[in-house]
Amino acid sequence: MDLDLANTLYREMLLIRRFEEKCVEMYSKEKIRGFLHLYIGEEAVAVGVMHALNSEDAVFATYREHGHALARGVHPNPIMAELYGKEQGCSRGRGGSMHLFDAKTHFYGGIAIVTGGLPMAIGMALSDKMMKRNRVTVCFFGEGAVAEGEFHESLNLAALWHLPILFVCENNLYAMGTALEFTQSETNISLKAASYRITSTQIDGMNVTQVAESAQETVRQIRAGNGPVFLECLTYRFRAHSMYDAELYRQKSEVEEWKQKDPLVRLHQDWPTINIAQHEKEIAQIIDDAVEFAENGTLESVDDLEKFIYSSEVAP
Repeated sequence: MDLDLANTLYREMLLIRRFEEKCVEMYSKEKIRGFLHLYIGEEAVAVGVMHALNSEDAVFATYREHGHALARGVHPNPIMAELYGKEQGCSRGRGGSMHLFDAKTHFYGGIAIVTGGLPMAIGMALSDKMMKRNRVTVCFFGEGAVAEGEFHESLNLAALWHLPILFVCENNLYAMGTALEFTQSETNISLKAASYRITSTQIDGMNVTQVAESAQETVRQIRAGNGPVFLECLTYRFRAHSMYDAELYRQKSEVEEWKQKDPLVRLHQDWPTINIAQHEKEIAQIIDDAVEFAENGTLESVDDLEKFIYSSEVAP
């Protein structure tokens, strides 16, 4: 890695961090309503993995997907507008925080159902293989998904069909609010994936350099026709599960301990010449513009209530 790349990765992580902090502010002002799941602390995973992809690759994410969308290149303006419920949002205001979508960047969600993205990613990867498209499908999910049957069905099919798919498990230890040790007899998730004869690795998800390098290598293997790969990224969310979470299931001291592994701080320690001040200035303006864009947006007319109900009606 050189300084230019370090600056790029830092800037992308900082954009996610400041965007999410602004979301907290707008939520407290009741500009954003409903569920809101923040990605603060986990930025290195999305940024590191997206760095390994090309513009044609497909991405599926969870309901904690603001960071994934930003790292994928979805513009902050339509993301913020979507959180506001405005029709200028990336899902026309119909999806909100948990259902971001952007066809231009091949970002297919933003899926609110735990494990819901895995079968969809399998279908996408299978279609690519059948159509002989040289594309990689990436599917992000949390360790809570491992308790669902779709997880095992999807990994089994990916291995059987030798699909071009990268599974990225963002293991933040608590799923919604239950420690992994109380839900899984084997807490090393990568071993579960390996049992399906899938190449599997457990990495430090708080280290963007390690994530980027691991993702680069795994994506190379997949493009070479070596079948699916599984990355378990050990990470941690610094905020509660959602804005409704009282967070009574973990100690504050543990949160503070994990904050010492902040991916932004660690990258700056490795590259002290990163121009933080310049990045902060530029990102502050970007986020201010996103808020203004959302504030000036419009609510969709009730006349459009039945629009896009049928698949033949394709949204722009």
